[in-house]
Amino acid sequence: MSRFALGLVLLSLFWLAGCANTPESAPVRDASISRAPPTPPGQYRIQRGDTLYKIAFEHGLDYRALANWNKLSNPDYIRHGDLLRVTPPRPVVVAAPVARKPVAQSSSLKSASVATDIQSIAAPTSPWIWPSRGDLLTRFGVGLSKGIDIGGERGSLIVAAAAGKVVYVGSGLRGYGRLIIIRHDEALLSAYAHNDSILVSEGLNVMGGQAIAKMGDSDADRVKLHFEIREYGKPVDPLNYLPKQS
Repeated sequence: MSRFALGLVLLSLFWLAGCANTPESAPVRDASISRAPPTPPGQYRIQRGDTLYKIAFEHGLDYRALANWNKLSNPDYIRHGDLLRVTPPRPVVVAAPVARKPVAQSSSLKSASVATDIQSIAAPTSPWIWPSRGDLLTRFGVGLSKGIDIGGERGSLIVAAAAGKVVYVGSGLRGYGRLIIIRHDEALLSAYAHNDSILVSEGLNVMGGQAIAKMGDSDADRVKLHFEIREYGKPVDPLNYLPKQS
């Protein structure tokens, strides 16, 4: 073998040995990417843009009960990433109180008391008005509807059906598109879905009849307003509150 050929062989052996001793690079991992731990059953992890009213609306709950279960002193303040209990805690078993003889009370007085309580719950704090003009497309309870649908033209003004405070603006509820939720008192909320554009912001106090949005078809099959009223978190028929149409 010639000196030249021998040199090439030796050079190749040195090169292979160097490659064998070179350590492999470890895969690069982005430490900034982290996955949130799984959400336990009966709880909800707060997402960006959530409000307590939106979460209560989504789960069909009274926002006050949700605040109570989670010991929230201020229902207007929740923190992204925290867990919220969305099912009632187990009742605490306590010893039964000593039975006492009930004080006699007339049946008429009891009936009057119950009627007063029901009236105070059901009566809205201010007169209601229709949130938009148009044909009534869907009534409460038809199919899976939790409210009513009102038809109209894109861009038609939508107004607050009664005075209250805007407690949610966003698109975080599937099937509602651009949504507004207004709290009217301790019991009643109203919701306005499928808007084309929003004219108010969260935290704003609005008067009945004040323009809050423009009608659209966001997350809907046609241009319309889906309108709901919730009483203590449960859907009720809006036609029981709105004035009769002539």
